[in-house]
Amino acid sequence: MIDQEIEKAVQILRKGGLVAFPTETVYGLGADASNPAAVRKIFAAKARPADHPLIVHVADSSELKHWAAQVPRSAWLLAEKFWPGPLTLVLKRAARVSDVITAGQDSVALRVPSHPVARQLLKAFGGAIAAPSANRFGRLSPTTAQHVRDELGNAVDLVLDGGPCDVGIESTIVDLTAEAPAVLRPGRISAQQIAEALLAPLGESAVERPRVPGSLESHYAPGLPLKIVQPDEIENYLRARPGTPVAVLSRRGRPRDSKATLWQVAPEMADDYARLLYATLRLLEVCGCRLIVVEALPALPEWNAIRDRLSRAATAEPVALPVSARR
Repeated sequence: MIDQEIEKAVQILRKGGLVAFPTETVYGLGADASNPAAVRKIFAAKARPADHPLIVHVADSSELKHWAAQVPRSAWLLAEKFWPGPLTLVLKRAARVSDVITAGQDSVALRVPSHPVARQLLKAFGGAIAAPSANRFGRLSPTTAQHVRDELGNAVDLVLDGGPCDVGIESTIVDLTAEAPAVLRPGRISAQQIAEALLAPLGESAVERPRVPGSLESHYAPGLPLKIVQPDEIENYLRARPGTPVAVLSRRGRPRDSKATLWQVAPEMADDYARLLYATLRLLEVCGCRLIVVEALPALPEWNAIRDRLSRAATAEPVALPVSARR
């Protein structure tokens, strides 16, 4: 990234504006984390509920003590192992942290991104940047600069283009505010990796844990209804909906007599699938179909984060009418 663009982004942030920037996971919509008025602009641009907290991006782990009231040993262990990288730590907040960022909770979510443009920006800015994904709330996260421009348009003062995101899905979120750490959102870094780094079992995430981004039952959704179907049931599902244009996302090739309007072949490996997931769903939602069918993924640990995103994107039982019926 050329220095002039980084400097322009820094000046916008210092003046209370919004800058979209790439991370290794997805593109973030950033504001000066020390400026509550600027942070409120994020919520307005995304139409994000005020009770949905933000992640604060910092340049390195030394910033933990400025944003957290308590930094347990587990936080230092995970930071040393996985930062910079796609891991967010939830800690007890310091008094200086705005309620706007934490949604009024007594915890704050922090991470150190590894994308070179994000690192350049944080270093040049010299402060922390609050940044959720740069999309409308509940929608597919953006993994290219064009996704941000298409979705948020003039609501963003500047979009830094760092190319497609390498990970493609949001960071793993680990809660360290209780005695037993817990994964609140799965991501590229698995629960097993977290447990191995801490040399301790993880706790339950179900009760009395902080609210975190991406925890709603419905989230990461495309503009079309989405249904997850077992591989051997896809053709039966399509035959039961004659006249409905359907796009299928599958890791297999298209069957010879498939009734799908469009058949998109997805990568076989989990990391590759995740990297392309949101970009692929964005293409399918504008392909002229009325329904997206996604082939159910293996119940294996490496697919956990992707299955989580798809389960939140899916509608319970979508109804897609043929074009002729939409009058």
